[in-house]
Amino acid sequence: MAVLSVDLAFRRWSDVGIVILDRPTQARAAANRAKTPIACQIIPSTAAGLDDGPIDPNILAGRLNHLCATRGIRLIMLDGPQAWKSKSNGCVHARVSERQLNTAAKTGLPGVVKPVTYRPFAEFCLDVYDALCRRGWRRMDTNDRSVASSDNRPDRVLVESYPYAAWKSLGLPPLPSKRRAKVSDLACAYSALRSLVPFTTDRPPNHDQLQAIVAGLPGLALDERNSAAVRIVGKPPRREDGHWREGFIVLPLPPHPPVQLHWLD
Repeated sequence: MAVLSVDLAFRRWSDVGIVILDRPTQARAAANRAKTPIACQIIPSTAAGLDDGPIDPNILAGRLNHLCATRGIRLIMLDGPQAWKSKSNGCVHARVSERQLNTAAKTGLPGVVKPVTYRPFAEFCLDVYDALCRRGWRRMDTNDRSVASSDNRPDRVLVESYPYAAWKSLGLPPLPSKRRAKVSDLACAYSALRSLVPFTTDRPPNHDQLQAIVAGLPGLALDERNSAAVRIVGKPPRREDGHWREGFIVLPLPPHPPVQLHWLD
């Protein structure tokens, strides 16, 4: 089953990166996963009448939900905070997941964000999560790595991603910010990622779409019950004083090389 990965943005529809990641069913066995490329389908984020910002989180959630319904997808990776910090998590200005990953931006108590310029984006992301939950989705609430793919759990699951940390988790240099990235940076990152995790794309990805690809890899691993390919940080999301707090961030891990046995002559 495929997964949907979204690199969120709130100013312009053209800045949203949307990619469907899938692998042929016959290649999902452990012996075939490392050899069979992941198929990445890049989904246009713009549509008639929706090309200009700002983006309405409810409209975006509706489009993502419809896309998943038509493709039978029940796991969405979203690059953006899903909740606020819990009062009792032991961190001054951040969620546990953000503290563990030393994220550049921190989501504090409701309405408190560092840096303050990050607040509109953070609130937009929370609105997208909530809008999807109103449509029958739920935040990933356990670090059981098979939760998203269990046959007896028909739930549709939202998983928080973080592209910058995903590159580092794979042992690759993070892609420079969109404002600073050159065409050569994009080409190098694309090539390095493909050499580590074979994948194909139906068209050349832009910056946002490449971020969605690297951030979506752990979602596919969850769907395939490949626990060795994911790292889960943070605490389960929960309701506290009328707000969602904490939540997991899930990262990809590099594929394990085959074990080489050296025999003595």
